[in-house]
Amino acid sequence: MKQPATLPTLRRQGAALTVLALAVVLAALAGLCFGSQGYTPLQLWQAWCSGDPQNAVYRVLLHVRWPRTLAGLLAGSALAAAGVLLQAVLNNAMASPNVIGVNAGAGLAALWPAHPNAVQPAAFAGALAAALLVYGLALGAGVSRTTLVLAGLAVSGMLTAGMNTIKLLYPDAIAGASDFLVGGLSGVTLSGLKGAVLYLITGTLLALLLAADLNVLCLGEQSAASLGLHIGAVRFLGILAAALLAGAAVSFAGLLSFVGLLAPHIARRLVGNNHRILLPAAMLLGAAFVVLCDVLARCLFAPFELPVGILLSLIGGPFFLGLLLHGRGRRMYD
Repeated sequence: MKQPATLPTLRRQGAALTVLALAVVLAALAGLCFGSQGYTPLQLWQAWCSGDPQNAVYRVLLHVRWPRTLAGLLAGSALAAAGVLLQAVLNNAMASPNVIGVNAGAGLAALWPAHPNAVQPAAFAGALAAALLVYGLALGAGVSRTTLVLAGLAVSGMLTAGMNTIKLLYPDAIAGASDFLVGGLSGVTLSGLKGAVLYLITGTLLALLLAADLNVLCLGEQSAASLGLHIGAVRFLGILAAALLAGAAVSFAGLLSFVGLLAPHIARRLVGNNHRILLPAAMLLGAAFVVLCDVLARCLFAPFELPVGILLSLIGGPFFLGLLLHGRGRRMYD
């Protein structure tokens, strides 16, 4: 069994969580202040207190900056938590919602519903189906870390091809899908976020409830089984929670890449492998990371704006390659 954390370790973890929480607050403040038109915190506070719908700053804050910042926080935390869950239940350090096709499954399913209220359940169903399909393929081919990633990449490629086919055949029905396929927050509204909240809350609570079981699962299948853990149930519930979180995030933010890979690995360096601490740390890190990337994406080439998904891919791609090279010598992915 894992030894209890020592006092210095607890202090280091507490300090890391405090710093990450502060980073989320600062990132949210930056998301509200910066854009094509910059505002000071005092201007935003005065506009908010006025409540005047004729005030231009108030309208920008209420209808543009606040929904966009909130969406970045929610999407980042959800994808980071999904990454932690998938890496634990699949025993693969390279597993993440975009790498194994969960995001692509959610995206393909989310393009179909004609009614806005059906987007979130469709995205969840697509994410769950993709995750179970990849896991089933890996089981059938003989479970290994490499097999799982290759199966995920193959499924993700097929699902992405399906999305592009729908885009070509029904361009009028899915107008604006280009931003969705890349991943962006520019068109998010508060009403669009409401439908995802239930899925995000349910997935987060389920993930936190599984944290102790994930610690046991990471000891190895034989050790976990000897301690009475129902491995199949924990894996299914972990995949279910990851699908809830990733599906909800994709439904309003599109196909944001690599958040579920970067945040868990960086958080693990900061707080260790205890999932009771790792999950909240990764969620805080993911939330701050997505919002800061979104701020950079809209400020770097102002008045032009990059979808945040492009910037995330530019950062995440080299990180993924570095992870491959770093793990080569320790046979992490064989």
